[in-house]
Amino acid sequence: MKLLNIVGARPNFMKIAPLMREMRKHPDITSLLVHTGQHYDVKMAGQFFEDLQIPLPDVSLDVGSGTHAVQTAEVMKRLEPIVERERPDVVVVVGDVNSTMAAALTSVKLHVPVAHVEAGLRSGDRSMPEEINRIVTDAVSDYLFVTEESGRRNLLAEGVSEKKIFFVGNVMIDSLEASRRLWANSTILERLQLNNAPYAVATLHRPSNVDDIKVLRGLIDTLLEISRRMPIIFPIHPRTKKALEAIGSFGPGLYFGSAPTPPQGVHCMDPIGYLDFMSLIANARLVLTDSGGIQEETTVLGIPCLTLRENTERPITVTHGTNRVIGAAPARILSEAMKALDSPRIPLVPPPLWDGHASERIVHVLRDQLHARQVA
Repeated sequence: MKLLNIVGARPNFMKIAPLMREMRKHPDITSLLVHTGQHYDVKMAGQFFEDLQIPLPDVSLDVGSGTHAVQTAEVMKRLEPIVERERPDVVVVVGDVNSTMAAALTSVKLHVPVAHVEAGLRSGDRSMPEEINRIVTDAVSDYLFVTEESGRRNLLAEGVSEKKIFFVGNVMIDSLEASRRLWANSTILERLQLNNAPYAVATLHRPSNVDDIKVLRGLIDTLLEISRRMPIIFPIHPRTKKALEAIGSFGPGLYFGSAPTPPQGVHCMDPIGYLDFMSLIANARLVLTDSGGIQEETTVLGIPCLTLRENTERPITVTHGTNRVIGAAPARILSEAMKALDSPRIPLVPPPLWDGHASERIVHVLRDQLHARQVA
């Protein structure tokens, strides 16, 4: 059995790492890794391979940056000969980035079955590029592995056969649990001089939040206001950094550098690796983000999370977790942040099957399905 695994951007790495580990436990599986290079910044990619102990890619496509159309086209153009040469039994794609959709389309046109890990998630907002990627990928995939019940409901509502849908849990949590000892021993708090001091973490990268200068300025001003209560650590995505540089100047309280963290203010720093980042999240008093994956990680870790978007494709993080979806209006963000900081943390039970064993279930399903095909 040959499985061709595709990764393209930082959010994919945490999902593919436990899958690759599980695949390599089975002598009857040959697992290959293709890195499209959609994230071209080493700090956004290379460090994650090291932290998550992902094997070096068998193939690197080096696609780099570009518009959505250019990036998608380049992945398809460069991946097609690889799929034709390897003729895998299944191409495995994860998440919802451009590489995910491009790899799914390329494979299905070559009559190679596609397995989509993290299928069925829907925000209902088609202005998000990720939503289009999710819809298209699910429409052409043969095996749909869902993380939560909403994913199954969404797929059934779209006319997908129930035989294609498998509720397996969340591979993101597999990575979190498998590396818990490592990130728990990270020295990031010491390096930032945050030991025993309360702090918050912020991340911003969605085009709706960072491409509009007025919106971004409002968000930064709000973070500065919250940071009068406690410092905010702000690892800056390259897209956000570029937008901040375009704005130019802000009021006092916005600091750039690595250490030490000031007692107040927003501490901006370059992107950091997975282990350091998870240590920061796990010890934070509050997280403010527009990321999808962080909503899931904070849910399992029990950290209050404010999602700075109007919707979420992960509703279980709200119904079963610590997440609140509050939009990007400064007044509401400030109000919700103060409310979260004044409220005690409540222990929560993780969502169903978010137990660190999703990868085992996925590989078990693929082996069973492919064996059944061969017998037939």
